[in-house]
Amino acid sequence: MARLKYLDKSDLAEKDQDLLARNINLFRALVHSPNAARAFSGLGGFIRHKSKADPRLRELAILQVGWLAKSPYEWSHHVKIGYDFGVTDDDIKALIDDTVGKPTKLDDTTKLVLKLAREMTLDGGGSEATFTALGTKMSSELLLDLTMTIAFYNAVVRMLATLQIDVEPDYMPYLEKYPLPK
Repeated sequence: MARLKYLDKSDLAEKDQDLLARNINLFRALVHSPNAARAFSGLGGFIRHKSKADPRLRELAILQVGWLAKSPYEWSHHVKIGYDFGVTDDDIKALIDDTVGKPTKLDDTTKLVLKLAREMTLDGGGSEATFTALGTKMSSELLLDLTMTIAFYNAVVRMLATLQIDVEPDYMPYLEKYPLPK
């Protein structure tokens, strides 16, 4: 159960009701502070709609963060969103295997993206070796966008956990299909 009441559009000033254009539980909690919700949505919107990073790689990096954080909300939402951006069931299974060091058929760039996400999530920062290797595969702009994405979603999973945001029923099938580790 969430630690803050989920608000509805009717609970908000008219000028802030646009913040619930996507009526998901995370946003319904964030609108307790409309300015914070706008700032959050600004960076999230850049990552999803304006970043030049490959959308499939972006979603795999976010999924890696959600998997490591054991975040039901993040994981379920981004399995669904990942599908919309070209992530396949084989990609998700490979991410799970790659996380524990099992061999996969993922290409080198994808493996490096997942490795950077693991390092940033578990160690607080990416290693020199991983960052340098990714720098040979993508431009500085793309590498920065990817790093920002991973950092942002590390913040998101901590907020979700602290606020105890509930997974909406529409997203539960994704958790059932790919349960998080215990």
